[in-house]
Amino acid sequence: MVLKGKAWKFGDSISTDLICPGRYFHLRSNLPELAKHVLEDADPQFASSMSKDDFVVAGNNFGLGSSREHAPTIIKLAGVSAVLAKSFARIFYRNAINVGLPLVECDTDKIEQDDELEVNLSTGIIRNKTKDIELGAQSLPKAMLNILNDGGLVAHIQKHGDFKLD
Repeated sequence: MVLKGKAWKFGDSISTDLICPGRYFHLRSNLPELAKHVLEDADPQFASSMSKDDFVVAGNNFGLGSSREHAPTIIKLAGVSAVLAKSFARIFYRNAINVGLPLVECDTDKIEQDDELEVNLSTGIIRNKTKDIELGAQSLPKAMLNILNDGGLVAHIQKHGDFKLD
């Protein structure tokens, strides 16, 4: 599973409130409309300027705060192919995998805004094509790759009738 796109760089402690602003709570039943405001409080230009398959790249503790599953859902609906960060809040991590949004824990210090990336989820190899360097990350476990390939946990269970670890 190889993903390609441009990096959008964010800092540490990007909360679910920054990802999914509370003032748009009334849009939670209209997720495509809510996705138009993804990360608006962290970068007002992100949602309107990013391209399908781009990456969100951040520092430590991405997704901290409340456990709103809307946060990873609208990142995915906006067209982001994956989120790369030094670390993730635990509940955000699990919610993201459940909705089919790939997350990669890695050292993001050598990735800058607008760098062109190629991320192999199976091997954990990240190629920064702009800087012509290769970064390592832990590859995702096969069970998580299966969930992501099926489009999230619900789709995975619908397809297999159960949760399959292999």
